Amino acid sequence: MGGYQTVVVGTDGSETSFRAVERAAELARDAGALLLIACAYEPGKVDTAAQDALGDEAYQVVGSAPAEDSVSRARDRAVAVGATRIETVAVQGKPSATLQRVVKDRGADLCVVGNRGLNTLAGRIIGSVPQDIVRHMPVDVLVVHTT
Repeated sequence: MGGYQTVVVGTDGSETSFRAVERAAELARDAGALLLIACAYEPGKVDTAAQDALGDEAYQVVGSAPAEDSVSRARDRAVAVGATRIETVAVQGKPSATLQRVVKDRGADLCVVGNRGLNTLAGRIIGSVPQDIVRHMPVDVLVVHTT
């Protein structure tokens, strides 16, 4: 059995998700694999008055940076640890379903996620992205300790 050929990692623009990106980048680098950085997003209602008032900080009201910005910053982190074969994709949808779709569509053989949400009360009650990924992903999953 050979090594991984395509590694998918999810990011939401948070510092913890960038730790997962860095670990996935190390794995992809060492395996000579393609690193595919994915960011799921849901379009929200734009409050232009709040957006104007907050300027560059407006993304914090919604809870995450714009998807294209997130994957761009994640790419920079991956390059910094030596990954060379990198692609990025921003896909509309919920994080777990989006990662599953990207893995399937791209024929990936490893999915990397951070553990944020696994040990929270909300994660235990309503579930978390890493928990859902581990349960439903059809390929190997690496959960990186990021918290």
